[in-house]
Amino acid sequence: MFSVHDILSETGPFADCLDGFTVRPQQQQLAQTIAEVLSNDDSLVCEAGTGTGKTFAYLVPVLLSGKRVIISTGTKHLQDQLYYKDLPIVRKALNVPVVTALLKGRANYLCLHRLEYGDENFSYISKEDLSELPMIKQWATQTDKGDLAELTNLPEDAAIRSRIVSSAENCLGQDCSFYDDCFVFKARRKANEAEVIIVNHHLLLADLALRESGFGEVLPKADTIIFDEAHQLPDLASDFFSQTLSSRQFTELFNDTTVAYLTDASDMEEVQDEIRESQTSLRKLRLSFGRKERRSAWNEVFADKEIKEALQDFLDHLITLEKYMDILAERSKSLENCWRRCNNMIEMLQTFMERETEELIQWLETRGQGFLLHQTPLDISAIFQARLAEHGCNCIYTSATLSVAGDFTHFTDQLGLSQTNAQSWSSPFDYQKQALLYLPQGMPEPGESIYTEAVINMALPVIEASQGHAFLLFTSHRAMNEAYRLLAGRIDYPLLRQGDAPRSELLQSFRITKHAVLLGTNSFWEGVDVRGKALSCVIIDKLPFAPPDDPVFRARAAKMQENGQNPFMTYQVPKAVINLKQGVGRLIRDANDYGVLMICDPRLISKAYGKVFLNSLPNMRRSTELADVDEFFFEKMQGDVLSVSK
Repeated sequence: MFSVHDILSETGPFADCLDGFTVRPQQQQLAQTIAEVLSNDDSLVCEAGTGTGKTFAYLVPVLLSGKRVIISTGTKHLQDQLYYKDLPIVRKALNVPVVTALLKGRANYLCLHRLEYGDENFSYISKEDLSELPMIKQWATQTDKGDLAELTNLPEDAAIRSRIVSSAENCLGQDCSFYDDCFVFKARRKANEAEVIIVNHHLLLADLALRESGFGEVLPKADTIIFDEAHQLPDLASDFFSQTLSSRQFTELFNDTTVAYLTDASDMEEVQDEIRESQTSLRKLRLSFGRKERRSAWNEVFADKEIKEALQDFLDHLITLEKYMDILAERSKSLENCWRRCNNMIEMLQTFMERETEELIQWLETRGQGFLLHQTPLDISAIFQARLAEHGCNCIYTSATLSVAGDFTHFTDQLGLSQTNAQSWSSPFDYQKQALLYLPQGMPEPGESIYTEAVINMALPVIEASQGHAFLLFTSHRAMNEAYRLLAGRIDYPLLRQGDAPRSELLQSFRITKHAVLLGTNSFWEGVDVRGKALSCVIIDKLPFAPPDDPVFRARAAKMQENGQNPFMTYQVPKAVINLKQGVGRLIRDANDYGVLMICDPRLISKAYGKVFLNSLPNMRRSTELADVDEFFFEKMQGDVLSVSK
């Protein structure tokens, strides 16, 4: 067998072609283990601490294995980084002619049909969004891939995005006049010809869900699937193996039906009248759920007489619309497509009029002016394993945060992996020298109204000691906004807040702005890499427990209790530990980094379960004294001054 250990050594090819390459024993050991797993057609769960270099540790054996491998990442950003940055470096160093492909979900690719025939559709968006259309049309004549990521000036949340991409429901497939030039099918054909395919978890799980529903598949068969950032899988799999009906889906159905009606059935005015009445009924249904955003068990929601009547009224309108569309379906593929979608929505909506089964959790979610109706499996492990079995491959699951105090049970049980070999490789960083964990004394309980004010009062001297360069991570938007208000005017450092600009723009501002302080919530707890002096302090307000009133958690907790388990210790604590480890991982990203981690939650010390959290963190010095924070930064900054003077 080839020795990937030697390839990643000081005499290997990376030492010659990669500036700053350093030998990491953990990386070599992990790479060798993955090489053996690939060779033996086995599976593996592997936790690789921050700085291990896990990306190269799996890319090297993958490119040398001669096997077809699908690599799935946690986000599209990481997917692009892996394909356009990391993969070319490894391929060049190894000098292997491996055919690779990048594949995303269809909502990331321009749909030429909807761009060409969507004029009526575009009438439903604002003039500001519509102003992006000429740029999009110009780009459409130049792009080879049709990947909307190329449109760097088009905001992620631009309303026009949904009008220029297709969905599984409205795609015309081979009946489309643009089929031969379709960017989605071009990307899929390229993936079918590749040996290494880079995807993301959303696409891969959507593919597994398609297999479950019997509608075929998107991804080609592979020998092995590697899940990077695998800690995200349990929650994402729960979402993708759910069935969801949203107000947005209904709105898109009405918009698409209007376009198809005006094109092929304008002689039947009853259709347009029924669409308008259905839209009115949909708005009334949303209002019946109340104006506040909520996540509620459906049996509690449906007990409300007003909601029950509003849902029945909307369902009646949909049934009437479906009857008209049934008559018109033969006139065009677009009308037939809309009719089928309407029929499927009616069938699912009717399930919410009936009693839920023991295997499914029915629940409502409202967001702004929209809503979503969900049916989530109580247990996803059997479904996940069954879909992977249909794929007929082995799997490698890797992340920096899979274990809880060295125990993988929380992760493996959720995905049915209890029989899979699980191993851990520690971070190569010297946390004893590079970091300090500060646990302030005298904090109130997290549920008290003065808690966020106390967090800021305790954090201010730490931010002064670090001279800014700080992330403040919160478990809620409410706490983040209150903290921003309390900090404004009390520090002399630039203050940045999540939501005031796109995430990528905020991060870039933080990196280039001296002494900046950034406040963020869950999207900044992971997937953020700020190296060097720009970030030397991470302050976390609370232990990141999931809301106890979440309908999915409540249903699963009830099942755990039936089985004699303690849902708090079996599920809530381990899940919060994984989330905390992600937040902590923002601090030390390089062997030359240093910083203070401040966790304000007093439960780390006052509660017995606090030890589970502390035992799951990197082995860094701990202190409850502010003087130790001052001394830590003084010594490190003095070291910076001395190194510069040399």
